[in-house]
Parts: sequence; C-alpha cells; structure tokens
Amino acid sequence: MVDLRERIEQELEINPALEILEDRSILPVIQDYSRVKTTSNPVRRDKASEDHLNFIQGALTRPETLQEHLLWQLQLEPADNELREIAETLIQNLNDDGFHTEKPETLFKTEPPSRLAEAMDLVRGLEPSGTCTNDYRESLTVQIALLPDAPAGIEDVLDNLELLERGKFSVLAKKIGLTENAVHLIHEQIKKLSPFPGRAFAPAEVRYVVPDVRVIREKDEFLINLNDETFPVLGINPFFEKLGSGRKSAAENRKIAGNRTAARDFARENIREARLFIQHLNQRSKTLLRVTHAIVEFQRSFFTNGPKYLAPLTLGDIARELDVHETTVSRTANGKYMQTEWGIFEIRHFFSNSISGTGSGGSSYSKEGVKEIIREIIAAENKGLSDQNISDLLRQRGIALARRTVAKYRKELDMGASYIRKV
Repeated sequence: MVDLRERIEQELEINPALEILEDRSILPVIQDYSRVKTTSNPVRRDKASEDHLNFIQGALTRPETLQEHLLWQLQLEPADNELREIAETLIQNLNDDGFHTEKPETLFKTEPPSRLAEAMDLVRGLEPSGTCTNDYRESLTVQIALLPDAPAGIEDVLDNLELLERGKFSVLAKKIGLTENAVHLIHEQIKKLSPFPGRAFAPAEVRYVVPDVRVIREKDEFLINLNDETFPVLGINPFFEKLGSGRKSAAENRKIAGNRTAARDFARENIREARLFIQHLNQRSKTLLRVTHAIVEFQRSFFTNGPKYLAPLTLGDIARELDVHETTVSRTANGKYMQTEWGIFEIRHFFSNSISGTGSGGSSYSKEGVKEIIREIIAAENKGLSDQNISDLLRQRGIALARRTVAKYRKELDMGASYIRKV
C-alpha cells in the first residue's frame, strides 16, 4: 500500500481544487490532544466515502505489512460479503508473528461457528500459510495439513518438539514408534516450514521508526501529542472556490458564457472531493488521538511503572469506551507507533490477552507483561534456569504458567533454552 504521504501527493495531482497551505516537512508542527476540535455537523457518507475514510485511517508510513499482504490476496478470493468481512477482521486481529491477538470466539460471539471456521480456513490458506493460528505449534500443524505429501508421523513429532529441538532423535523415535531415520526425514521437512509466518514481513535491515503519537508524562498527568510533522496542511484553492460559487466579473462571464454551468459543476465537484479528503485526514488524526487517550487511561500502570506492568486489554475494551467498531480500533492501531518514556512501541503492543493470577487478590496479568517478567528473570539468572524453574518462580509471584507456556513465551522473546544459554 502507498503510504499516507504518497496518497496526499496523489490527491494533489488529480484534484486542482486542493492545495498545500503549509509544508510541515519543513516546519514541524505538533498537535496537542487537548486542542483537537470536533464538529457537530456530521457529513453523510456513501460507500465510496467510507472506503476512502478507511484507507486514510489505515494508511501506513512503512513497507507492506502482513495484514496488507493478506487483505490484498483476500480481495482475489471467491467469497460472499459476510465471509469476507469475518476474514478481514481475523486478519486485522493478527500480531507480527501471524497469530491471533484476541481469541476469534470473543470477536464473533454472534457468528455461527461454522462460518468462523470457514473464514479461518480461508485466511490460513493465503500466503504465507499458517497465519490465523494461536501459536507456532498450531501454525506448523496447519502448514503441514496444506502439504500435498506430508510424511506419516509428522504430527506426533510436533507434539514432542522439545526432544526434537534438543536433538534427541532416538528417544523421540522410540516414544512415537518410528525409526530414527524417519524422524530425521520429518525433521528436515519441518525445517522447511515457518513457525512464525508473519515474521517474513519484518524488514531485513534496521529501519528507523517515526512515532505517530507521543505520550509525555508531566508529574501525575500525561500529555498526548500527535506527530503531524511529515504531512502538509491542506486547503481549498481560492480560484476554484470563486469559480464554484459562480461569483465572477462581467468580462469573465462573457469568456465562459458557453461553458459556465460545466465549469461551475467541475469546480464544485472538485471542491467537494477536496473537502472530503481534508475531513478524512482530520478524522484519521482525531480517531488516532482518541484511541491513544483511551489506551493511556486503561494502561496507566504501564506508562507510570514500565513494560512489565502492561495490563490485559482487548480491542473490544477500547471500542466500547469510544463507541466505535472493533475493526476501527484495529485499523487505527495497525502499523502505527507510540513514543513513551519506556521506548517506542507499536500501538498494537498495548493490546494483550489476560493471564489469571493465583494470588488471593485474584489479580490478572497481560501476556506481554508476563513475557517482560520472564525476560527479567532470564536476564538476572546466574545459571541457565530451565523452563520449569522459571514456571516455579512465576508461581511464587502469583502467576500460574505451565512449563510449556513458559517455553512458548521464551521462544517468542527469541531467548534460547537453558542449555543454549549456559553455552
């Protein structure tokens, strides 16, 4: 997808009624959330207008994302409108690895399970295959199911990945009733698959991220600023406003006497399109600011104390708070970044599933918050702690997490197993 800057330049080329009033790429301008103006005169939008607004709200300032790649393919698939809408929401719900951010069942409480399953199968079959899954195990299972010549026993091997990763081929072969040679062949087949299919869309080289919004702490309050410095301020060309209003001198009227109506209609149509485009840009900014403001309110502990205090938060929580659809929140957050005193985070990072605690207070932790705690434990270790050791330490903190789940989160953090860390 072209980025928003290119989209603005394209609109300037095709619409003569639109012009640049101020180039913010030369003179940086920051818009304060507290100064955002709202309008009490809503504009009636047709389908094309809604599509236009959706594009503006979702426009990115970086290369093609996993979501964009999947949505582009989805347009080419034969599917009815209902199935396509479900698939689009599933795609918008994927994280950078290609896994569900929120459980699909929570997003489609009123949809028949058969339709949800059909939409999930549709997305899983797109390239890269294996997205729209819960974790890397399920992703590998889906990829295997799509193989035309999957070797027998490969699913049993997936159920014992720990042995495979440690090179215990003979032990694994005996456990699942295969020859050691067969396990080696299956291992070679699995190595050709991608456990994190979404990562194929991560940039190959280091790139600098320009935050779309900044959250600055001032004592006990937070100031939210929208970064508009890379986009120009747009307005209506005065000549076209005059032409569209029909106010001309007698000499001008004589010159265009034969085409007066056509010229006026042409000017008015371009002015209408220009105003709509400007309004959509403003709406994009307002929606981004509203979403950020709600996130700050929900995640105050994170902004005050740091990443490991990230609380459970769903797209639905923000959607209900702002009285908008979940897809609007997802589209607004997708591919955009927030600068905080703890670093720059993708806005989707602030949406994380809940993990129940075991303490008497019944507290709960977000998945991303627990991952940060695991990172902290591993960073502070004197010797390589096993996944079971980490699970026991988490339990002492009131976080009940199985050893296999610890292993999963550790891999998502790109941290090796204990025997690798010891080396």
